[in-house]
Amino acid sequence: MSGGSGAGPVGVALIGAGVISDQYLKALSTFPDVRVLGVADLDQERARTQADAYGVPHSGDVASVLALPEVEIVVNLTIPAAHAEVATAALRAGKHVYGEKPLALAPQDGAKILAEAQEHGLRVGSAPDTFLGAGLQSAARAVAAGLIGEPVSVTAVTQGPGPESWHPSPEFLFQRGAGPLFDIGPYYLTALVALFGPVARVSATARQARQRRVIGSGPKAGTEFEVEVPTHVHALLDFAGGPSTSATFSFDSSVSRRMIEITGTEGTLSVPDPNTFEGPVRVQAFGEEDWRELPVTGTTAGRGIGVLDMARALRSGGEHRASGELAQHVLELMSTVTDSAERHEVLALESAAPRVELLPEGWEPTEATLA
Repeated sequence: MSGGSGAGPVGVALIGAGVISDQYLKALSTFPDVRVLGVADLDQERARTQADAYGVPHSGDVASVLALPEVEIVVNLTIPAAHAEVATAALRAGKHVYGEKPLALAPQDGAKILAEAQEHGLRVGSAPDTFLGAGLQSAARAVAAGLIGEPVSVTAVTQGPGPESWHPSPEFLFQRGAGPLFDIGPYYLTALVALFGPVARVSATARQARQRRVIGSGPKAGTEFEVEVPTHVHALLDFAGGPSTSATFSFDSSVSRRMIEITGTEGTLSVPDPNTFEGPVRVQAFGEEDWRELPVTGTTAGRGIGVLDMARALRSGGEHRASGELAQHVLELMSTVTDSAERHEVLALESAAPRVELLPEGWEPTEATLA
């Protein structure tokens, strides 16, 4: 891990100007501790449009952005199949990298990214950063305070009809490196690993409901496309030092459900949708008939707070929370779930996960901390 370096706001550039880039640009442009200096995309006109919309001074191809000397962190928002290639190019250009999830398509590719970063003395960070939002941080504080006693079991569910109904170009979400497990699963699994540490073993089943789907909106509405991955995955997870978990990830349900419930020896905690930064957080103790809402405090600034935490850690020499090592464990976990479903076996994980410290009280994205 690189130590503290430089002074003042950290220069940031985005590679990938697709749908998700709006959320990052909207948040990052409000953080005084970072400066967005460039946007790159294969479609340079799209990059220019995004740069102009948010007052970013440079746009162009990947090489031109990597050549900007003031850029210290590259935010990799490309499709999953390009994550490893773009991350490696950025690291070899001397830039720290923060990428969208997953870290890579396969654990061996994620390991190569981390090894490349270590060789060059650079940092790797990765989405999701929703576990740093007010909702999940408040839930984590409740667990740490012993509000529900010792956690015993977890039920995690994300299900719905799939993104093809609303996404104008959803094909990549049904290709290798996506599907409900790799696209939505990281939010749930990262939140749980941040809470309870590494997973030791898994057992899983999976299926694909339909081989073809139809785009429901945008200029390609009515177009059919092939489905490459399972669209319903169910996994049993044993945390090395924590509770057992039943997790369901599905694009095959007409009913939308997004929830995590943690059952402990003293009660049950209802955790907010981990694909959001807000609440509510609710608790129901043994003997109580109704849920009680807990105070929710922290940031709701949205996607990009992991980049900000990384930038501040870069200046201070501390550890950033949405780390490459955390993302690598989640990547191995998802890959092992896939292998378990294919092989019909209980499989062990090899990687560990770093302990994730809670954000300090009063941590605010919009307050400058870097001189």
